[in-house]
Amino acid sequence: MSSALTDLFPYPIVQAPMAGGVSVPQLAAAVCEAGGLGFLAAGYKTADGMYQEIKQLRGLTNRPFGVNLFMPQPETPGASTGSTGAANAAPFNASAVGVYAHQLAGEAAWYETELGDPECGRDDGYDTKIAVLLDNPVPVVSFHFGVPSRDVVDSLHRVGTFALAAATTPEEARAVERSGADAVIAQGVEAGGHQGTHRDHPETGGAGTGLLSLVAQVREAVSLPIVAAGGIMRGGQIAAVLAAGASAAQLGTAFLATPESGAHALHKQALTNPLFVRTELTRAFSGRPARGLVNRFLREHGPYAPAAYPEVHHLTAPLRKAAAKAGDAQGMALWAGQGHRMARELPAGRLVEVLAAELAAAGTALSAFATGGTGR
Repeated sequence: MSSALTDLFPYPIVQAPMAGGVSVPQLAAAVCEAGGLGFLAAGYKTADGMYQEIKQLRGLTNRPFGVNLFMPQPETPGASTGSTGAANAAPFNASAVGVYAHQLAGEAAWYETELGDPECGRDDGYDTKIAVLLDNPVPVVSFHFGVPSRDVVDSLHRVGTFALAAATTPEEARAVERSGADAVIAQGVEAGGHQGTHRDHPETGGAGTGLLSLVAQVREAVSLPIVAAGGIMRGGQIAAVLAAGASAAQLGTAFLATPESGAHALHKQALTNPLFVRTELTRAFSGRPARGLVNRFLREHGPYAPAAYPEVHHLTAPLRKAAAKAGDAQGMALWAGQGHRMARELPAGRLVEVLAAELAAAGTALSAFATGGTGR
């Protein structure tokens, strides 16, 4: 079954599922129609909200697409994120979240809003979403923040769905393979948004492995097809990860700037705005390491944010919403990969075509070099 995954889309180009309203049906449909694999992001949505977006996407394209789910979170950082692993975990560090809430009181006053309830849910409606996807199968389902159980993967296979899961280390890739998944998404540290680590180890300080090194290591660790993700913005980079052993490339930030993207206009503009010169991994907005453009909120609160996801996400949600409403990019979560300055404001379908042409050109150049090198 795994070998047929890439047969679903003509070009080895996957649009990353970006939660928070970015990966809307219009974006996924445009990517699918152009020959890539478009994705919906079910994270932070209700099961019914996910179902309604699937229906909308099916009205826009007949091509295969994917849906991404967040795995339920354990109660303590570093604990297993398997679907049954949270039940025996200890309570999260409520005192650390309380201290952080106190620190954010000034932000709440500034934006004239209340802080969110940090204890309003940890499982993101996972079981209900799985039930919906089994009753209404989609071509591909991917998982972030952990590995689904073998039973879930087998159930998806029975309804004809391919299962993928993210990994940030060779060890995590092996866990993906053991689950019976069809492919592993190797996410390098360059990637924008949340790192898909299976265990959130605060002591690592957000350290990670670069994409090309990770793809090579994962290639030697597992026999699964690899989808490479992290900082990819050009077709030449897609060629590089394919040469390193990947079967396809997943791009997020590259599609964030497209007109079909649901990202806030300020977020799109910030990608190439000279005010935002670099990205950084931070817990400031969610309590889990995520790469975003360095702005005031990240600088002031990142060093003090506890390892508490999704509690911090819930806590800061009203602040982020109020900052966006006020047109203040300095208070928003501006998720972006390291290649953000290379973003192009092209329609999503056109971007897929341009990337495919760049990929073909890179392949031609490599072939010419190889031929010349052999003296032929």
